[in-house]
Amino acid sequence: MKLLKLQIMVALLLGVSTLSAAESTKIPSRVTMSREVLMDKIKGGWAGQVLGCTYGGPTEFKWRGEMIPAEHEIPWGRLDQVSGMMKSWPTLYDDIYMDLTFVGVFDRLGLDAPQDSLAAAFAYEGYHLWHANQAARYNILNGIPAPASGHWRNNPHADDIDYQIEADFAGIMSPGMPNSASEISDRVGHIMNYGDGWYGGVYMGAMYALAFVTDDVEFIVTEALKTIPRRSKFYRCMADVIDIYHTYPDDWRKGWQVCQEKWGPSDVGCSEGALAPLNIDAVINSAYVIFGLLYGEGDWVKTIDISTRCGQDSDCNPASAAGILATAIGYNRIPADWLEPLKQAEDMDFAYLPYSLNDTYEMSYRHALAMIEREGGEVTDSDVTIKCQRPRAVQFEQSFPGLAPSVRNPINVKLGAEEYSYTAECAGIIFNGYVRGPKEYVAELEVSVDGGKAERFTMPVLYRVRRLDVYWNFELKPGNHTVTLRWLNPTEGTSVNVVDAVLFERK
Repeated sequence: MKLLKLQIMVALLLGVSTLSAAESTKIPSRVTMSREVLMDKIKGGWAGQVLGCTYGGPTEFKWRGEMIPAEHEIPWGRLDQVSGMMKSWPTLYDDIYMDLTFVGVFDRLGLDAPQDSLAAAFAYEGYHLWHANQAARYNILNGIPAPASGHWRNNPHADDIDYQIEADFAGIMSPGMPNSASEISDRVGHIMNYGDGWYGGVYMGAMYALAFVTDDVEFIVTEALKTIPRRSKFYRCMADVIDIYHTYPDDWRKGWQVCQEKWGPSDVGCSEGALAPLNIDAVINSAYVIFGLLYGEGDWVKTIDISTRCGQDSDCNPASAAGILATAIGYNRIPADWLEPLKQAEDMDFAYLPYSLNDTYEMSYRHALAMIEREGGEVTDSDVTIKCQRPRAVQFEQSFPGLAPSVRNPINVKLGAEEYSYTAECAGIIFNGYVRGPKEYVAELEVSVDGGKAERFTMPVLYRVRRLDVYWNFELKPGNHTVTLRWLNPTEGTSVNVVDAVLFERK
């Protein structure tokens, strides 16, 4: 309690009103802080992301469905650790440069930047993408605009982690205003996600927004969850993790085991993750973010390390946890041995974009000031007064309703001039595969189901614009179905490869 009172006194001296859940269970109606403190928190949010991503990068998806053991050392301490990683492994920071793509659009077009401009910005950008992001890019480039580009009927990866890892900007530009962050998430997150995949980003944005007005981590985690509909799987898992923390407050590994048994096998539509050790679903990975925040209890190293050691997407999850914590405590309270390596990289542009961290701080600061004024707050030469928002639940939506993956059948067939047919009993199906050939080659395919009307689509060889999955259909009536694939333009030196089929049943 003495430490809490000291923190509040320091905050007041700095010109910021700080709420602690230990003192109150309500968000204040208004919070005033100096412009310097606002900038310190904005810088903290971005710095935390980069540091968490750098720390967890070498372990990313190397531990799938298991914890990273305590004896596995994750090194930290080199002065060039951030700058070196940005040079040698630029795609590690996809969650940062995806964020910055949208930050750049808001900076250019203002707070009301339209969805089609936001969608085009990342669809036509030169970087590589994966999972829901890449499926959405393919959709947009092939005539399926946002928000249909992120809907589960058109995007088998709709529940994946993608918007969760790039929603940080929405909360950073909405200090103390989680509902404003949710409105931004509605515009941006539905470009690539839907349902639980979208909720991951809504939740992260709300936690960032609340971190501007309280440094009580448990309050942030719990209060932000009010933005998520209670009947969603996402809400139920996060609420369960909070309960697990209260049941096993001193043993995060025990808590992880309990969570894994109940929520680990939750990847549904993803052709790579369904019925596989890989789980890139937003539900379990968001759980790992709050494992770090809750069990870290405000300690910088513990927060990052626990989120990393939960496994799966072990760079993006500590990035979110560290970003939220650093927003709460501010840039200048990040430990020096972490901050110094970051400072060596703050003037470096991220891959593919003309933005450095120093540029990003300034852009987000401008956006936050504009949002504060637009939502009824006040901005003076020295201070800002935020009109705080109590979190409000967004709309309920669910991807793949009533479906669960039941079996993964290996196929390993190269299509030829003759059509290929596959028959199975199912209520949904997705074919995993790829095309090979010269980079300019685009395969043309036709598919029919039970002899019905054919669908035509293309599969480019070029990685940046590739189609992730050969074919999917999540709306079949339960029973036997025959899917027939025809390769319309086979050419020497090219191949269309169907690796396996994931079948779905009605729960």
